[in-house]
Formats: sequence, structure tokens, C-alpha cells
Amino acid sequence: MTASRHVRADDASRTTLGKAADENFPVAPFFLPRAWRDDLMAVYGYARLVDDIGDGDLAPGGADPFGLGPDAGPLALLDALQEDLDRVFDGTPRHPLLRGLQPTVRRHGLGRGPFLGLIEANRQDQLVSRYATYDELLAYCELSANPIGRLVLGITGTATPERIRRSDEICTALQIVEHLQDVAEDLRRDRIYLPAEDLKRFHVTEDELARPTAGAAVRSLVAFQAERARALLHAGTPLVGSVHGRLRLLLAGFTAGGLAALDAIAAAGFDVLAGPPKPTKPSLTRQAGAVLLHARREGGS
Repeated sequence: MTASRHVRADDASRTTLGKAADENFPVAPFFLPRAWRDDLMAVYGYARLVDDIGDGDLAPGGADPFGLGPDAGPLALLDALQEDLDRVFDGTPRHPLLRGLQPTVRRHGLGRGPFLGLIEANRQDQLVSRYATYDELLAYCELSANPIGRLVLGITGTATPERIRRSDEICTALQIVEHLQDVAEDLRRDRIYLPAEDLKRFHVTEDELARPTAGAAVRSLVAFQAERARALLHAGTPLVGSVHGRLRLLLAGFTAGGLAALDAIAAAGFDVLAGPPKPTKPSLTRQAGAVLLHARREGGS
């Protein structure tokens, strides 16, 4: 890679990492140990890069990170990314975000599985644009969201089968919440993450999802999906009480971010077509306090 391409790639990487501020939850908050913050940002940078490739949203100057040429499509870029991921475990990665990920992987002995899952989810996005059933959507979330929670547990050295199960519930819920916020944006990419069986149940057509505001049927469908996500978040909340200290605060923040986003969706009357409802800081703080109080009652001090 030439010096100028190094500069462009580094600039694109900074742009990618800068997207952390737009998430529903704090990615690497200040109260965490510096080493944890660095490792969480390294994982976030990788996950954001995979999603940006899958969505065709690479930053200007970073659209050709693997030297494939300007006409390379998402599938070719994902293949190249997977090859570079192999170098994280055995070699020297080419992409700066993967070079930044390598120390985290080695420090915590992280395996390939979660990283590969994220790539596979974005491959699936290139090939599958509709989901017939809720179970099919859950299988997608197993690839697209659950690996993140498993990596957080790996970085913090707290993974157990029970914690992984609870983490999966929270991460799946967060993915469903994001899908609800982004119905209009996803449709512009010709993707619908609302199960077809539920569209049918609520008598919602795809044309109705393309309107500037949601009608009564769409709002009812969104409310139904939001309640599913809320139930998953509550089911996963015991994870917060099973850990202590600053990790408890971090996991409470993740969970509260999803709950606050659901509050925003409800406050918008479940009209997610007019624009993605975003959680407010007061709502996030209130939900974090409620999650921590529940954790203290269930898991002890």
C-alpha cells in the first residue's frame, strides 16, 4: 500500500470510528479502564467496517481498502476483508482497523467465530432482502448482533454459558430496535427486516412502508415488534446483575440504550417512517438507573 493510500485508509478508519457517537448506547464510555476502552473501540471499528462494506457506505477515500479497484462490489470486498481477518490471527493485516484489532485478539485469545459471523451477516444482506418468519430474523440476528456481546464478554473475561445466553437476548433485541428505527432507510436499500408473516398479520403492504408517515396498520406492526424487543431486553437484564463494578455499568448502558430507543419509538406514536426515533439523554439516564436498580435487587450489590 502506498503512502497516499495509507493516509486515505487511516482517514477512513477515523471516520468509521467516529460513528460510535451515533449509536443508541455508549460504545466505550469514559468510566471504563483505558485498556477496555481501546479494545472495545477496536471491536467496534471492525464491526462498523463490516457493516459499511455490506451497506456500500465506505467513507470517501476508503472505498478501495484492499486494492480491488473502484468497481469492487460488497461481496468481493467482504471476501477480501475475510482474507485480511485471517491475517489478524496469523500475519500482518492490511487494513488499519484490522491492524488495530490484532492486539485485542491476541491479548484476550479471541476466536474467529464472532468476527466471521459479522461478515456472514453482511454477505446475507447481499443475497436476502426479506425474512418470511420471526425465526428467520432471529437466525440473522445470531450472525449480525450476538457476536458483539460475546466479544464484550471475551474482552472482559466474563463469558459463561448463562451470560452468553443472556447477552444474546440483549443483542438480538438491540438489532431489532435498530431495524425498527431504520425501516425507511432499509427499504431504500430494498431490505425489509419486518417478518413477512407479521406484515400479513397486520395487513401491511410494502407500499405502505414506503410512505412518508406511518398509517395505523404500520404503527400497530411496529408496536408489536417493539414489544418483542422490550421482552428480550428484560429477559437479558439478569446479565447485568451477574457482573460487578464498571462492567455492570457498561452492560446497563447497553440495555438502557435499547430501552430508551424503544421509549423514543413509542413517543413517536410508533411512526418510524417519518425519521428514525432517537433516545434522549434523560431517557437513557432514567432507563440505566432502572436497569441498575433491578440488577442490585437480583444480583446483589
